[in-house]
Amino acid sequence: MTTETTAAADLATTQVHRVYIRTTPDRIWAAITSPEWTQRYGYTGVVDSSWTPGAPYLVHPSASFKAAAEAGGFPCPDPIVDGEVEVAEPPHRLITTWRMLMDPHTSQEPFTRLTHEIKELPGGYCSLTVVHECPGAPTTQAMLRGVDEDMGAGGGWDWVLSDLKSLIETGEPMVRWAPGQDPAPV
Repeated sequence: MTTETTAAADLATTQVHRVYIRTTPDRIWAAITSPEWTQRYGYTGVVDSSWTPGAPYLVHPSASFKAAAEAGGFPCPDPIVDGEVEVAEPPHRLITTWRMLMDPHTSQEPFTRLTHEIKELPGGYCSLTVVHECPGAPTTQAMLRGVDEDMGAGGGWDWVLSDLKSLIETGEPMVRWAPGQDPAPV
């Protein structure tokens, strides 16, 4: 493989998503690391970690997520995401490994690498950049891009970050979601 071919392959497996939120870095950090927040947006997973390097990073299904999954005929493992904390620098940078266990295909793929970077900007805004590196994980990569959005599987990181922004700025999530169902506006 040439350097150009390798660089193109890296770009194809690395996803970068950014959202701008009217809030503080501490509030965004809490929203991505606190179970009280994470169960209120996106796929409503309940995050579980001590946020120290080497610690497990787990996402458990919320009660409503689990009930909806099972009612829709989807087996719902617990946890639904596993990984390990690599870097935790509150409130600006969090890096974890990440693997989706709910889908039989993604659970067989290797761990991916998830980076959250929070940057305070002038005027009371912050940027939240999510970089998800997915080499060797094509099913995970497709899911995170939101390719199943029209099939009720959500819209990947763009959808999750939009929901997070709505929750932080308005106090209400953008949508209510359950596995196997189309997202419904609040």
